[in-house]
Amino acid sequence: MICAVLQDLRARRRQHALHEAEDYMRKGIGGWRDVEHVFRDLERENRLILGAAGEGIYGVNAEGMTTFVNPAAERLLGWRADEMVGRNMHELVHHTHPDGTHYHEDDCPIYAAFREGVVHRVDDEVFWRKDGTPMPVEYTSTPILDRGVVVGAVVVFRDMTRRKEAEEQLHAALHEVNQLRQRLELENAYLQEEIRTERAFDGIIGNSPGVRKIVQQIELVAPTDANVLIIGESGTGKELIAHAIHNAGSRCERPMIRVNCAAIPGDLFESEFFGHVRGAFTGALRDRIGRFELADGGTLFLDEVGEIPLELQGKLLRVLQDGQIERIGEERTRHVDVRVIAATNRDLEEEVRRGRFRQDLYFRLNVFPVQSVPLRERPDDIPALAVEFVKRASRSSKKAGIRLTQGDIQTLMGYDWPGNVRELENVIERAVILSHGGRLRLELPSSSQAGQPPCPSRSQPEEPKEDRVLTESQRRQRDRENILAALEACAGKVFGKGGAAELMGIPPTTLSSRMKTLGICKPRSAGCEHPGQR
Repeated sequence: MICAVLQDLRARRRQHALHEAEDYMRKGIGGWRDVEHVFRDLERENRLILGAAGEGIYGVNAEGMTTFVNPAAERLLGWRADEMVGRNMHELVHHTHPDGTHYHEDDCPIYAAFREGVVHRVDDEVFWRKDGTPMPVEYTSTPILDRGVVVGAVVVFRDMTRRKEAEEQLHAALHEVNQLRQRLELENAYLQEEIRTERAFDGIIGNSPGVRKIVQQIELVAPTDANVLIIGESGTGKELIAHAIHNAGSRCERPMIRVNCAAIPGDLFESEFFGHVRGAFTGALRDRIGRFELADGGTLFLDEVGEIPLELQGKLLRVLQDGQIERIGEERTRHVDVRVIAATNRDLEEEVRRGRFRQDLYFRLNVFPVQSVPLRERPDDIPALAVEFVKRASRSSKKAGIRLTQGDIQTLMGYDWPGNVRELENVIERAVILSHGGRLRLELPSSSQAGQPPCPSRSQPEEPKEDRVLTESQRRQRDRENILAALEACAGKVFGKGGAAELMGIPPTTLSSRMKTLGICKPRSAGCEHPGQR
């Protein structure tokens, strides 16, 4: 009886277990189906996310083979997903450095992510598109873990082409701004220097035939870009003529840069003209823009151009011919657009004959010659000049009511003015300073006041005008003979008490300049050749 009961209980328990197993099976299949739906939804959402992402995304396994690629990566790289999946990603898009050199797989940060198990971020490399063109990128390579084991990496990358282009444009703009800043600083310093520089006059004053001819020449040449050579004695206003040509031309919006060639040491000529880079020579602590580059688009005024050393004239000629310069210490060639106006008190044709000035440079400069007229050859302009200088000197010295008398005018017109307009201005300024009660006190070298003849030549009866007209060569010969006679009378002494300058009644610097122009050598010693024998 007991055995029958036990058997029945065992059968019931077995049947109950079978029913429970069937229930678990039914519930398990549904649960797995629910889980399958969840995973399908997750996969669909992941695909939507990968498809919507603007960055390129692809995965690699532990062997470096591509496992998946999102649409953005296909679009950026030009490869289809089926062309990339299963292939070595590094060999496909990451095989070469930006400069074209081989990128070894062992150095690849993407593969290093799953080899080392750490995230790698890179912001300055390139991926190579299917068409062979490089694409600058920044990317992040993140390792993928499965139960603590690294099985691959996910790479998220971004096309940096526009950003690189923007950076390059910004660098170029900053470089240009820096150059403009340096140029403006130099121009400002130069203009400040020009403001402080004394000029003979601010406008062309006079109505003599010589002045009218100069004005006509300015009107003709100013609208062009032709090089101009202004020839004339010191103090005749050569720089004024240059300013007038520049201001009347198409380059007037840019400054006229002046270079006094007589004031530049020989070893600094090239740096002054063409500039230098930092470290080019001892003392070159920073880059410096030369005068040609500073005058780019404008005018360069080469004052006393005859003083340029012969060995540097060839470099100047090259710039005038080609419009190209090279800073000292720099191999880069720069192009400049400069109009050149040169001035000299030398006879450059004679300098060419003597081998002291290059003939080809002379021809290049002398495209349009302008002769600056000395004041002694236009005495009718002296009254107008004197009145203007009295006004200026009165303003600067804060003296009012000063007037020129007819006697003052006669005195001024009776002087020979070897120092030309500059000397006239200095005499007027000194007379204004010494004035008292509105009357000028004129003091002229070798001249007398109270109506006495101011110049020995004026004490002689005037010859007929036809006999007094000299050609330029005759005038130069007369001046040469006069200076030689003075030197002979003073035993060769030029300066100081009893010197030739005092005898002739002109400043020593003026006499020295004339001697240089006329090729008269200064006596160096007692044994020097007598001036009268030259």
